[in-house]
Amino acid sequence: MTPLIRIAIVDDNPEIREGLYHLINYTEGFVVVGTFVNCLNIVADIQSVMPDLVLMDIDMPKVSGIEATALLRTQFPHLHIVMLTVFENEERIFQAMQAGAVGYLLKKTPPAKILDGIKEAMEGGAPMSPSVARCVVRFFNLPRSPQADVLSPKEKQVLQALVNGRSYKMIAADLQISIGTVQVHIKRVYEKLHVHSAPEAVSKALREKLL
Repeated sequence: MTPLIRIAIVDDNPEIREGLYHLINYTEGFVVVGTFVNCLNIVADIQSVMPDLVLMDIDMPKVSGIEATALLRTQFPHLHIVMLTVFENEERIFQAMQAGAVGYLLKKTPPAKILDGIKEAMEGGAPMSPSVARCVVRFFNLPRSPQADVLSPKEKQVLQALVNGRSYKMIAADLQISIGTVQVHIKRVYEKLHVHSAPEAVSKALREKLL
Protein backbone atom coordinates (compact mmCIF):
# COMPACT_ATOMS: atom_id res chain seq x y z
CA MET A 1 0.00 0.00 0.00
CA THR A 2 1.37 3.42 -1.00
CA PRO A 3 1.94 5.62 2.07
CA LEU A 4 -0.22 8.72 2.38
CA ILE A 5 1.32 12.12 1.68
CA ARG A 6 0.97 14.02 4.95
CA ILE A 7 0.14 17.70 4.40
CA ALA A 8 -0.14 20.76 6.63
CA ILE A 9 -2.01 23.88 5.49
CA VAL A 10 -1.03 27.35 6.71
CA ASP A 11 -3.44 30.10 5.66
CA ASP A 12 -5.31 32.82 7.54
CA ASN A 13 -8.32 32.66 5.20
CA PRO A 14 -10.87 30.18 6.66
CA GLU A 15 -12.54 29.56 3.30
CA ILE A 16 -9.22 28.72 1.66
CA ARG A 17 -8.24 26.44 4.55
CA GLU A 18 -11.57 24.61 4.47
CA GLY A 19 -11.51 24.25 0.69
CA LEU A 20 -7.99 22.84 0.70
CA TYR A 21 -8.81 20.55 3.62
CA HIS A 22 -11.73 18.97 1.77
CA LEU A 23 -9.86 18.80 -1.55
CA ILE A 24 -6.83 17.08 -0.04
CA ASN A 25 -8.31 15.01 2.75
CA TYR A 26 -10.93 13.40 0.54
CA THR A 27 -8.51 12.52 -2.27
CA GLU A 28 -6.95 9.07 -2.19
CA GLY A 29 -3.27 9.12 -1.30
CA PHE A 30 -3.38 12.36 0.70
CA VAL A 31 -4.13 13.29 4.29
CA VAL A 32 -4.23 16.67 6.04
CA VAL A 33 -2.45 16.36 9.37
CA GLY A 34 -2.88 19.97 10.47
CA THR A 35 -4.29 23.37 9.54
CA PHE A 36 -2.93 26.60 10.99
CA VAL A 37 -4.23 30.17 10.84
CA ASN A 38 -0.88 31.98 11.19
CA CYS A 39 2.87 31.48 11.55
CA LEU A 40 3.36 32.85 15.06
CA ASN A 41 4.33 29.40 16.43
CA ILE A 42 5.10 27.78 13.11
CA VAL A 43 8.06 25.64 14.20
CA ALA A 44 6.16 24.13 17.15
CA ASP A 45 3.00 23.75 15.06
CA ILE A 46 4.76 21.84 12.30
CA GLN A 47 6.75 19.77 14.78
CA SER A 48 3.46 18.72 16.43
CA VAL A 49 2.13 17.13 13.22
CA MET A 50 5.33 16.38 11.21
CA PRO A 51 3.95 16.62 7.67
CA ASP A 52 5.77 15.65 4.50
CA LEU A 53 4.74 18.89 2.83
CA VAL A 54 3.41 22.31 3.83
CA LEU A 55 1.13 24.45 1.69
CA MET A 56 2.09 27.95 2.77
CA ASP A 57 0.30 31.25 2.21
CA ILE A 58 2.47 34.38 2.00
CA ASP A 59 0.42 37.30 3.23
CA MET A 60 -0.23 36.64 6.92
CA PRO A 61 -0.05 39.04 9.89
CA LYS A 62 3.11 39.53 11.98
CA VAL A 63 5.03 36.58 10.49
CA SER A 64 4.79 36.17 6.73
CA GLY A 65 4.80 32.87 4.91
CA ILE A 66 8.22 33.68 3.49
CA GLU A 67 9.68 34.31 6.96
CA ALA A 68 8.04 31.10 8.19
CA THR A 69 9.48 29.15 5.27
CA ALA A 70 12.99 30.28 6.15
CA LEU A 71 12.44 29.24 9.79
CA LEU A 72 11.08 25.83 8.82
CA ARG A 73 13.88 25.09 6.37
CA THR A 74 16.38 25.77 9.17
CA GLN A 75 14.62 23.40 11.57
CA PHE A 76 13.42 20.76 9.09
CA PRO A 77 15.80 20.68 6.09
CA HIS A 78 13.95 17.84 4.35
CA LEU A 79 10.49 19.36 4.65
CA HIS A 80 8.84 20.24 1.33
CA ILE A 81 7.24 23.71 1.32
CA VAL A 82 5.05 24.88 -1.54
CA MET A 83 3.81 28.47 -1.57
CA LEU A 84 0.11 28.82 -2.40
CA THR A 85 -0.64 32.50 -2.83
CA VAL A 86 -2.28 35.24 -4.87
CA PHE A 87 1.04 37.03 -5.43
CA GLU A 88 2.76 36.53 -8.76
CA ASN A 89 5.30 39.36 -8.76
CA GLU A 90 8.99 38.61 -9.23
CA GLU A 91 10.12 39.87 -5.84
CA ARG A 92 7.77 37.60 -3.87
CA ILE A 93 8.61 34.62 -6.08
CA PHE A 94 12.35 34.95 -5.60
CA GLN A 95 12.07 35.77 -1.90
CA ALA A 96 10.07 32.55 -1.44
CA MET A 97 12.60 30.49 -3.39
CA GLN A 98 15.49 32.02 -1.51
CA ALA A 99 13.73 31.17 1.76
CA GLY A 100 13.61 27.53 0.68
CA ALA A 101 10.25 26.95 -1.00
CA VAL A 102 10.35 24.10 -3.53
CA GLY A 103 7.28 25.27 -5.44
CA TYR A 104 5.10 28.31 -6.06
CA LEU A 105 1.45 27.90 -7.02
CA LEU A 106 -1.23 30.56 -7.37
CA LYS A 107 -4.51 30.20 -5.52
CA LYS A 108 -6.37 30.38 -8.83
CA THR A 109 -4.68 27.10 -9.80
CA PRO A 110 -7.32 24.41 -10.61
CA PRO A 111 -7.74 21.92 -7.72
CA ALA A 112 -6.44 18.97 -9.75
CA LYS A 113 -3.28 20.94 -10.57
CA ILE A 114 -2.69 21.67 -6.88
CA LEU A 115 -2.78 17.94 -6.18
CA ASP A 116 -0.44 17.34 -9.13
CA GLY A 117 1.87 20.03 -7.74
CA ILE A 118 1.99 18.30 -4.36
CA LYS A 119 2.94 15.01 -6.02
CA GLU A 120 5.54 16.75 -8.16
CA ALA A 121 7.15 18.37 -5.12
CA MET A 122 7.23 15.04 -3.27
CA GLU A 123 8.95 13.47 -6.28
CA GLY A 124 11.69 16.08 -6.20
CA GLY A 125 10.20 18.53 -8.68
CA ALA A 126 9.51 22.25 -8.45
CA PRO A 127 5.83 22.87 -9.21
CA MET A 128 5.01 26.33 -10.53
CA SER A 129 1.98 27.98 -12.02
CA PRO A 130 2.58 28.83 -15.71
CA SER A 131 2.81 32.61 -15.12
CA VAL A 132 5.32 32.01 -12.32
CA ALA A 133 7.42 29.72 -14.53
CA ARG A 134 7.45 32.41 -17.23
CA CYS A 135 8.61 34.91 -14.64
CA VAL A 136 11.52 32.64 -13.68
CA VAL A 137 12.48 32.06 -17.32
CA ARG A 138 12.33 35.80 -18.01
CA PHE A 139 14.59 36.43 -15.03
CA PHE A 140 17.27 34.01 -16.24
CA ASN A 141 17.13 35.49 -19.73
CA LEU A 142 17.88 38.99 -18.47
CA PRO A 143 21.28 40.38 -19.44
CA ARG A 144 23.76 40.59 -16.60
CA SER A 145 23.75 44.04 -15.01
CA PRO A 146 26.88 46.19 -15.56
CA GLN A 147 26.59 47.13 -11.86
CA ALA A 148 27.94 43.68 -11.06
CA ASP A 149 31.32 44.79 -12.36
CA VAL A 150 31.62 47.65 -9.87
CA LEU A 151 31.57 45.27 -6.88
CA SER A 152 34.86 43.87 -5.62
CA PRO A 153 35.24 40.09 -5.21
CA LYS A 154 34.87 40.44 -1.42
CA GLU A 155 31.80 42.65 -1.80
CA LYS A 156 30.25 40.03 -4.07
CA GLN A 157 30.96 37.37 -1.43
CA VAL A 158 29.23 39.49 1.21
CA LEU A 159 26.27 40.20 -1.09
CA GLN A 160 25.95 36.49 -1.89
CA ALA A 161 25.93 35.75 1.83
CA LEU A 162 23.11 38.28 2.32
CA VAL A 163 21.18 36.60 -0.50
CA ASN A 164 21.70 33.30 1.32
CA GLY A 165 20.14 34.77 4.44
CA ARG A 166 23.33 34.88 6.52
CA SER A 167 23.59 37.30 9.45
CA TYR A 168 26.51 39.72 9.88
CA LYS A 169 27.99 37.40 12.52
CA MET A 170 27.67 34.38 10.23
CA ILE A 171 29.23 36.27 7.31
CA ALA A 172 32.15 37.29 9.51
CA ALA A 173 32.69 33.66 10.54
CA ASP A 174 32.29 32.34 6.98
CA LEU A 175 34.75 34.83 5.48
CA GLN A 176 37.05 34.90 8.53
CA ILE A 177 36.80 38.67 8.92
CA SER A 178 35.54 40.90 11.72
CA ILE A 179 31.92 42.04 12.01
CA GLY A 180 33.22 45.60 11.60
CA THR A 181 34.79 44.65 8.25
CA VAL A 182 31.52 43.01 7.20
CA GLN A 183 29.72 46.26 7.98
CA VAL A 184 32.22 48.23 5.90
CA HIS A 185 31.74 45.91 2.92
CA ILE A 186 27.96 46.07 3.25
CA LYS A 187 28.04 49.87 3.42
CA ARG A 188 30.04 49.93 0.17
CA VAL A 189 27.63 47.47 -1.47
CA TYR A 190 24.71 49.72 -0.52
CA GLU A 191 26.48 52.77 -1.94
CA LYS A 192 27.42 51.08 -5.20
CA LEU A 193 23.98 49.56 -5.75
CA HIS A 194 22.16 52.72 -4.60
CA VAL A 195 20.13 50.87 -1.96
CA HIS A 196 19.56 51.46 1.74
CA SER A 197 18.89 48.06 3.29
CA ALA A 198 19.73 44.35 3.06
CA PRO A 199 16.31 43.41 1.59
CA GLU A 200 16.76 46.04 -1.14
CA ALA A 201 20.27 44.75 -1.89
CA VAL A 202 19.08 41.13 -2.04
CA SER A 203 16.13 42.05 -4.25
CA LYS A 204 18.37 44.00 -6.64
CA ALA A 205 20.97 41.21 -6.72
CA LEU A 206 18.32 38.69 -7.74
CA ARG A 207 16.42 40.97 -10.09
CA GLU A 208 19.47 42.24 -11.97
CA LYS A 209 21.61 39.09 -11.81
CA LEU A 210 24.49 40.75 -9.98
CA LEU A 211 26.05 37.48 -8.82
